[in-house]
Amino acid sequence: MALHLTPRDSGLVTVVDASGRITLGDGSAMLRKTIRQLIDEGHTKIILNLADVDYIDSSGIGELVSGYTAVRSKNGELKLLHLTKKVHDLLQITKLFTVFEVFSDEGTAVRSF
Repeated sequence: MALHLTPRDSGLVTVVDASGRITLGDGSAMLRKTIRQLIDEGHTKIILNLADVDYIDSSGIGELVSGYTAVRSKNGELKLLHLTKKVHDLLQITKLFTVFEVFSDEGTAVRSF
């Protein structure tokens, strides 16, 4: 299943609803392009909603970290929302759970900025 990303504004925060798989090739490239485009447009408070992402490979994990670094370099923040069990477990195994702020409620995530 291809990756679909849908950015939407929630006040001063941009929520990117993702569905599909973040994998080597089109998935990770689309994530990179979307995050860079948001940064270029001045959006530096970004929440990535992963509720409908069923799989992330090592390339996708790398792109999450790259996006996080790119946003931080512009004094912004990239936070994660609604992790599936598979994605949650993957972030724990890779120790990235300590890097990203992770939320299970969108309102709480938006207010955290």
